[in-house]
Amino acid sequence: MKTMFFGLVLALGLMTAAAADRTWTGKISDSMCGAKHKMGAEHGATAMSDHDCTLACVKNGAKFVFVSSGKIYKIENQDFASLTEHAGHTVQLKGFLKSDTITVSSIETALGIYDLTQYTPKA
Repeated sequence: MKTMFFGLVLALGLMTAAAADRTWTGKISDSMCGAKHKMGAEHGATAMSDHDCTLACVKNGAKFVFVSSGKIYKIENQDFASLTEHAGHTVQLKGFLKSDTITVSSIETALGIYDLTQYTPKA
């Protein structure tokens, strides 16, 4: 009886740990562009930042996605407030992963991560 109880407690603990928040570093993008924004190719001849491109694609029906270590994750809660603010930016995202979909619980600017795709040199 004690062995069965211990096994049940262990199993519940493992399930709880699997459902806990995880943290990833990556970029908020859109389902149309995915990991790479083609510098205006989707928007005619207009060159756009990753931020503006992501927002334009979402406005035209794409969904926000999260790109981390080359993998593209769907975002369950598309209405999460910080998605628009951090669109196209490298961030630290916390959330719950189920299959290939993350339910976001927080998004913060990734400190110490330099995103040179957003850098514009001064003339």
